[in-house]
Amino acid sequence: MEFRVEDLGLVPYGEAWAYQKRVHREVVAGSRPPTLLLLEHPRVITLGRKATGENLLFPESWYRENGFELYWVERGGDVTYHGPGQLVGYPIFPVGREVRRFLRQIEEAIVRVAAAYGISAYPTPGYAGVWVGEEKLCAIGVAVKEGVSFHGFALNVNTDLNDFTVIIPCGLKGKGVTSLEKLLGRKVPMAEAKAKVVEAFAQVFGLRPVWEGKAHETQV
Repeated sequence: MEFRVEDLGLVPYGEAWAYQKRVHREVVAGSRPPTLLLLEHPRVITLGRKATGENLLFPESWYRENGFELYWVERGGDVTYHGPGQLVGYPIFPVGREVRRFLRQIEEAIVRVAAAYGISAYPTPGYAGVWVGEEKLCAIGVAVKEGVSFHGFALNVNTDLNDFTVIIPCGLKGKGVTSLEKLLGRKVPMAEAKAKVVEAFAQVFGLRPVWEGKAHETQV
C-alpha cells in the first residue's frame, strides 16, 4: 500500500485547516489514499481540546496585535506554537480505534528522524511528544473523526524558539523547547528534514510514499 505526500510550503493556518478537512473527507470516502501533508505556518498559536486559556501568558487580543494568529481547534493537547522554520505534518490516515497506537507510531517516526541526525530523542509516557533531555523537540496532537486522523505533529527544525516564550508550551511548566538547529549548531535544510520524515513514516507505517508538490523535486 502507499500513502500520498503533499508538500504545501508556507500556508496560513486557517487555509491549511480547511484543506485538512477536505482531504479528511476524501480519505473517509475512500477516494484518496492515506495522505501526509507537510507544510510551514506563519506565526500562530493553537489551543487544543485540553486548553482553557490559562497557559496563554497574555490576553488573546495581545497575540493578534503582535503578529500571531490564534485558533481554538479540535486536536488533542493544550496550547502550542507554529511558525516558519517548523515542519508541521498532518497525517490523514485511517486509524480506526487504535488512536494510542497511532500516536506511538508518530512518535517513533520522529525519534527515527532525530536518530538520523545523530540525536537521541524519546517519547514520554502519559502525553504525546518527542523530547531531548528536558526539552521538547516535537509536539504531537491529533483528532480522529469517522476513524480517520487529522492534525498531527510540529517538529522544530529551524524554528525561532523565542516565540515559544509567549505561552506555556503544551501547559508543561518548567520544561523547555529545542530544535534540530539548536541541537546540531547549524541550519537544517527543510527539504532534507521533510525527506527524512517521509522515510521514517514509510518505515514505521509500512507504506510506500508517493510525493506531490515541491518536495517531489528533491526525490531523485
